[in-house]
Amino acid sequence: MSETSLDYDLVVVGSGAAGLSAAVTAAHHGLKVCVVEKEDAMGGATAWSGGWMWIPRNPLAQRAGIHEDIETIRTYLRHELGERYDATRIDAFLEAAPQMVSFFEAHTVLQFADGNAIADIHGDTPGAGTGGRSVIAAPYDGRALGDTLHKLRRTMPDTAFLGMPIQAGPDLMAFLTCTCSLRSALHVGRRVSRHLWDLVRHGRAMQLVNGVALIGRLAKSAVDLGVDLRVSSPARHLLIDNGQVRGVIVETSKAEVTLKARRGVVLAAGGFPNDEQRRKQLFPRTPTGREHWALPPESANGDGLTLGESAGGLVDTSLYSPVAWAPVSRVPYAEGHEGHFPHIIDRGKPGVIGVLANGQRFVNEAHGYYDYVDAMLKAVPDGEEVASWLVCTHRFQRRYGLGITRPAPVPFRHWIRKGYLKAGRTLEELAAQCGIDPQGLRRTVDEYNVHARQGEDPAFGRGSTPYNRKQGDPTHRPNPCVAPLDEGPFYAVKVVPGSFGTFAGLKTNHHAQVLDAASIPIPGLYAAGTDMASIMGGYYPAGGINLGPAMTFGYIAGLHVAGQR
Repeated sequence: MSETSLDYDLVVVGSGAAGLSAAVTAAHHGLKVCVVEKEDAMGGATAWSGGWMWIPRNPLAQRAGIHEDIETIRTYLRHELGERYDATRIDAFLEAAPQMVSFFEAHTVLQFADGNAIADIHGDTPGAGTGGRSVIAAPYDGRALGDTLHKLRRTMPDTAFLGMPIQAGPDLMAFLTCTCSLRSALHVGRRVSRHLWDLVRHGRAMQLVNGVALIGRLAKSAVDLGVDLRVSSPARHLLIDNGQVRGVIVETSKAEVTLKARRGVVLAAGGFPNDEQRRKQLFPRTPTGREHWALPPESANGDGLTLGESAGGLVDTSLYSPVAWAPVSRVPYAEGHEGHFPHIIDRGKPGVIGVLANGQRFVNEAHGYYDYVDAMLKAVPDGEEVASWLVCTHRFQRRYGLGITRPAPVPFRHWIRKGYLKAGRTLEELAAQCGIDPQGLRRTVDEYNVHARQGEDPAFGRGSTPYNRKQGDPTHRPNPCVAPLDEGPFYAVKVVPGSFGTFAGLKTNHHAQVLDAASIPIPGLYAAGTDMASIMGGYYPAGGINLGPAMTFGYIAGLHVAGQR
């Protein structure tokens, strides 16, 4: 068989968590599998993510003595999703997710660490969990990947420190407390020293954590099972024979290659976060399609959806939100290059508030990242730029950092010179720098401070839920999320709508099969990850509700293709 035509049982389009999960599962069950990746590095948005997966009733939680009835999880999701609760797909997820973790633990190098202390975002919703519903890939030594390492996407530079990924939890806390804790300082010293040595010897970070650890472990598992991993191979067309999907035509630097797939094709190309035309059609407050700032790589631009539509699939646009919102700040780098920093950690810390151009608060800043942007979209009047400002004191910035600016002892004033971080000796001076109403800001801060001195926030209830308190500073009393802004100088960063990816995607059933206009499965065609319409109906009830279902429905698709489901 020539290089221009190759035979497989399964071809997977996309090398993020969903695609590699499907590939590894199918290969373990005896199928010949190929994964094609558009870019020259594997991992997609997953490699740039925090890597957390929402997996209720997972084996790690159960081994720790956390046992939940499945009906409790259903209760939470019914209340969170309302009329968009899809019982069939939700049940498929809840039943298969723990099995997925057990499968990878038993048969691959993908091992997990627990998130047993992580609570669901909306603690006042019936059925909300206070822990035991999250897992993350265990840290991984990149040297174990061998020659596959050069195919692995590096950590998102905006969230790394000197190119080194930092894992949320004890690792991050050590970096935040390294100036006031000997134990933390030693941990940071070991991490940084090892990283610098890796840069000298290997030219990249080798202590893999977060999403890049998940991709590294999945890629190694795929290689061990003989999966053909092809980078720089964008999928251009599906092969369709009598209504059945039979393979993919990919483009390479030399020629088009036909990859035949006896059992089917899985679309897992990362949704459409960078497809300006679809964004213009579907996103709110996006008249040109360019106002939105997506965190996934630029290559995630709707290829999977277009391929699915070419075979008769439909994109479900009925979700509450078509996009997984995240608040981001635009980061100016050298030579006109611009990055995007996701504000996930800083908003919940004590001593920062978010305000609109009128100087008024609009949300509980310690709530979820999706909630922050959703509230901002609703609060900013029509015709005005959708933006807000995170405002803090000098003490806050040195303790926790703000956006891309790091805490002490890392210098930060160059970010003021670049215009990213605005500064003022007084609130009024800061407001002038930002274009915020100075009287409105002064009034808001004065009112906030009255209650913040007692650790209270009657206006928005910061610190009132387990999720809030986890986002705060456990060493700060009495409220880990609340402290006054009572002493200058003051700083601010402009925050605009961004996203971790898209929710609108191809309609699928509980086997991850793509459905046609009559809701009938298209033979041989599957979708997972953000190419599949989110089972959460466009809502964001917990951290990891993208990656958890992505891994699970990739696993489900792999089983179904292999005849195991």
